[in-house]
Amino acid sequence: MLAPVSATALPRPEPSFLGIDASVLGHPWRERCADPGLQALATTMTQGYGLPDLLARVLAGRGVRPAEAERYLAPRLRDLMPDPAVLVDMAAAVERLAAAVRRKEPVAIFGDYDVDGAASAALLAAYLRGLDVPVRIHIPDRITEGYGPNVGAVTVLAEEGARLLVCVDCGTAGHEPLAAAGALGLDVIVLDHHGAPEELPPARAVVNPNRLDDLSGLGHLCAAGVVFMTLVALARRLRADGAFGGGEGPRLTDSLDLVALATVADVVPLVGLNRAFVIQGLTVMRGRGRPGLAALLDAAGLAEPPEAWHLGFLLGPRINAGGRIGDAGLGARLLTTADPLEARRIAEELDRLNRERQAIEAQAVAEAEAEMDRQLLADPDRPVLVAASLDWHPGIVGLIAARLKERFGRPAFAFAVKPDGTAVGSGRSVAGADLGAAVRASVEAGRALKGGGHAMAAGVTLARGALPGFGEGLTGALSAAVAQARAAEALLIDGTVSAGGATAEMVRLIQRAGPFGQGAPEPVMALPRHRLVDAAIVGNGHVRARFASGDGQTLGAIAFRAVQGPVGAALLGGIGRTFHVAGTLSCDRWRGAERAQLRVCDLAPCS
Repeated sequence: MLAPVSATALPRPEPSFLGIDASVLGHPWRERCADPGLQALATTMTQGYGLPDLLARVLAGRGVRPAEAERYLAPRLRDLMPDPAVLVDMAAAVERLAAAVRRKEPVAIFGDYDVDGAASAALLAAYLRGLDVPVRIHIPDRITEGYGPNVGAVTVLAEEGARLLVCVDCGTAGHEPLAAAGALGLDVIVLDHHGAPEELPPARAVVNPNRLDDLSGLGHLCAAGVVFMTLVALARRLRADGAFGGGEGPRLTDSLDLVALATVADVVPLVGLNRAFVIQGLTVMRGRGRPGLAALLDAAGLAEPPEAWHLGFLLGPRINAGGRIGDAGLGARLLTTADPLEARRIAEELDRLNRERQAIEAQAVAEAEAEMDRQLLADPDRPVLVAASLDWHPGIVGLIAARLKERFGRPAFAFAVKPDGTAVGSGRSVAGADLGAAVRASVEAGRALKGGGHAMAAGVTLARGALPGFGEGLTGALSAAVAQARAAEALLIDGTVSAGGATAEMVRLIQRAGPFGQGAPEPVMALPRHRLVDAAIVGNGHVRARFASGDGQTLGAIAFRAVQGPVGAALLGGIGRTFHVAGTLSCDRWRGAERAQLRVCDLAPCS
């Protein structure tokens, strides 16, 4: 019997793929399944389980064992859903929520201003309202209130009559405001997933799989996933109490569209239960039963059935736009409204705000990249990038950090500096460098006023003059991890294909292993020795191209946000030259026809 093989734990083989030791992005290319153990897994899946060779190699490259392949390709919630009671404090949370349902107590829901916060708040509110519980949602203003519960908002909610405060996607580090809530007579429940400090805030229940004492193994869930599990447990309790008169109560599976949206948009690992959430949630979303999401799909111009990547690149940014530069409550209102006309109005406003956000972001990113170019010229090995400006909108610093991380391949923080000298920042990291832990350590050491987050993303608030010390602390905490990550950096190739062989059928075969995202990388295919026939700038900084194989067959390609980078320069200046090209395959649908298209991520000129 084959021993289990981890796709991530194996040492990277030394031989380069197609002889590429340094692409235009400076990366070596490696075959993902070069290790004999992974090749053996793929062979077993092909010969013993009848899977196509390409699909078997994609699964093996993601650590899937042959016996797990069928369940991996068709994950079902009923198979992967654990007993919610495995989460610490779940029993206490359900007890208090069930009491609120019985007594029809006013419940205040305090959410974060991003997609996960909006979806979590909408998910909980819809369920409680379906049981005639009065609910008030509060999403804080990013600039005037900041992240998480605050004393002012909690006081207002108590004065309005709330008796139970439920914090979703926030609250794990909210010691002062939650203590204030208790003093005002509010019971508090926290449903969160952010990294937790050793000392938890005062609350009736803190349900968070990333608590230090939680052994559930569900730390990969987003907040909406935690809320969904809580509602499963609550529904079970209410049925046992006879609250539904012998029936099942509201259909929780109808809300999986919200869980899928939050799971993809919050970039949590698409493994285990999360894969089932996304696959079944997309099925619900394609039914267009939620007016808000149907209107947002229309506003985004998406005529085809939504796929997982649409949630992260089309829907997520539009919902986030409200919290970044507009009304932070728009997302939650969009996801809870039952009025199609109201949904259309909110969706169109979010679409407008997203276009405005894109313009603001483009200018700020250009400024930040220019500053980082200057810094790296003086110190090329700087492990963590920190950029700041008085002119940047606080709502886009996370986007600036993401662009810096993408371009320079190392953790990056961007700060909006206020007139009083304090700074609000957001960071993005690379695999292996835990940014959230580094930020929490900065707070504990007094280098930051408050902050927290995940391994891959974090937020922080700094006092006047604290920026240099914060940057030095990050460098000390992350330099070793970043050096290790960069030393192992390589583009992993799942297979090769020619222009003529890249078909819609091949795309559908690859997509059987999806959804793809964090923790389940989208398969990268290589086109060896293809001639660049044409390239041109399209849209907002993208490059559209066409490659031809030796037999004359051609394949369309697109390189997103590539104009200012090495990939764009190579494409626009390389017409007529021959390249090895790497990218991910998708289906381009036009006038009822499907054809494969390559999303270019790297290339290398042929010698």
